[in-house]
Formats: sequence, C-alpha cells, structure tokens
Amino acid sequence: MSLKASELKVGDSRTVVVVDDLTRTQIVMYAGASGDYNPLHSDDKFTKEIAGYPSVFAHGMLSMGMTGRVLTDWVGNGRLTKYGVRFTKQVFPGATLTATAKVEAIRNEGGTNYADFSVVTVDQDGDPVVTGTATARLD
Repeated sequence: MSLKASELKVGDSRTVVVVDDLTRTQIVMYAGASGDYNPLHSDDKFTKEIAGYPSVFAHGMLSMGMTGRVLTDWVGNGRLTKYGVRFTKQVFPGATLTATAKVEAIRNEGGTNYADFSVVTVDQDGDPVVTGTATARLD
C-alpha cells in the first residue's frame, strides 16, 4: 500500500483500538522481545511493596509500538520518517487502548511529499497514555 498526498487533507483522522484487555502475558512477552526486564513490568510484589504502584504495568515502548499501528496501517509500512511520543500515564493489565492519528500538515520538500501527524492514545477511561507526532513519506 502506498498512500498518495492527494488522498489526504489536513484534519483527516483515523482511530484504531490497538489493544483490548491488555494481558500480563503480553507485557511479559514484550519484556522478552525487548530485553527490558525491569521488575516494574513483571514482579507484582516488587511493584506494589517497593515501588508503590497497584500492579505491574506495560513498558512505555510497548504502548508506543501499539500506538504506531494506527499510523502504519494508514500510511503503510516503511513510510514513517519520524515518530516521537511522550508517555503520560501508566498502562496497567486489563487496559483497552485506542489510538487516533490526525493529519496536521501536508507538504513537499525537495520533490517528496510528507504528511505530519499528531497522535494520541487513550485508555478505557479516556485518559491519554501516549501523545506524540509523526511524519510519513507519501507518494
């Protein structure tokens, strides 16, 4: 799939549920894939008794990766040239995350078309857990 600049306009948006009922297994699988074995993500006793959180929680980069799906599903794989986020709230097991990407600008640089996006992912309570921006190369 290759998205053309002519197929987008400023203000267009897409929303995707990127995870429904996040499981502890998914969090542990991400720890294995990423090599990030911080006990905040896998050890309930440590997380509750030492760190003072109610439970283990997802890696920020897991939330970021899930959020990226709203972009890559829209513009296509290999099209993102920039992607940066801020983690604004922990994501606990059981969470449902919904990501929205919105076209903020469409521009041409050196003969190449780009779209700039804002992105926000909210949890089941509507609270933002990830906010950010992205740029994608278009045809």
